[in-house]
Amino acid sequence: MATRKEVAELAGVSEATVSRVFNDVGPLKEETKRKVLEAAQRLGYHPNAIAQSFALGRSGNIGVVLPHMPKVHLFSAYYFAEILSGIGEALREQGRDMLVLLRSPDETPDYAQLYHSRKVDACIVLGARDVPHQLEALRTLKAEGMPFCLVNQRYDGEGFSYVDADHVQGSYEATKHLIEQGYRRVGFMNGSPEYSNSRDRRQGYIKALTEAGLEAPEGGEFGGNYSRKSGYAASAHVWERRGALEAVVCANDRMALGLQQGLRERGWLAGRDIAIVGYDDSDAARLSDPPLTSVAVPFYEMGRKAALHLLDAAKRTGDAAAEPFAEVLLTKLVVRGSSRLM
Repeated sequence: MATRKEVAELAGVSEATVSRVFNDVGPLKEETKRKVLEAAQRLGYHPNAIAQSFALGRSGNIGVVLPHMPKVHLFSAYYFAEILSGIGEALREQGRDMLVLLRSPDETPDYAQLYHSRKVDACIVLGARDVPHQLEALRTLKAEGMPFCLVNQRYDGEGFSYVDADHVQGSYEATKHLIEQGYRRVGFMNGSPEYSNSRDRRQGYIKALTEAGLEAPEGGEFGGNYSRKSGYAASAHVWERRGALEAVVCANDRMALGLQQGLRERGWLAGRDIAIVGYDDSDAARLSDPPLTSVAVPFYEMGRKAALHLLDAAKRTGDAAAEPFAEVLLTKLVVRGSSRLM
């Protein structure tokens, strides 16, 4: 196996310069980098990852914090699977590793300890809620200058970095589509208001109704927890109000599909007796019967962009490292049979 000394001799540089090239430390001439990398390739030299981590004072890992929810298969859920795939691909391209960390959403997370123990160099936080203990933990990270990013969640006024989707516009377009189809009594099923994306979706729903001179039907807003089970449970309430509701916009596909199933069992079909629109444009939306109209959210790209932004931030020092970034991606309505009268 080739050594760093042999690479240095072949490239005509010092061993310290070889280390600087592979650790990406300090300014280096492009010609010097080229010579070192060509020499390394010819000799088959591969630096020891552990040694690199000690030299840089870094782990080489980007942490991805997920909420630990017993009996919920997070990695098979479309939302988490797409975001994690985007993060993983970006990190792979940059030669970094992903460390998945599960934390109970009801406990105060000690994010800072992950950095202090050198387990991670930066963190991407998924499933964060707007509750005091989580907010305080994120404020601690910001105060200590630890690079982190939120995905699909933001805390207005806090100056945290985030990558999000335009959920106000997405929900607006979904509701507007139903109104343009002739529906006037349009209900709404949302997730917890502890998530900024839930609040955004309701804002878009109300905006579309207001522009059309309409109001939310009395008793026509339903709460869920983004699970199919909660959508199924809501079907009983929608059925009770079937004379007052013509359509329902749901804040994700899982709730929409649960609602669709529960109403089908009562003899009511989406696209015939009621219009239903989901949100996420998951694989299940395309396969349902009838296929579910849904708002496509670029979860994969959100994860990818979060990772790339964060890797860039982790390289900076001083005030530049603390500068927050924010990016909001577009959504797109995909119309299918569940929102059209048969």
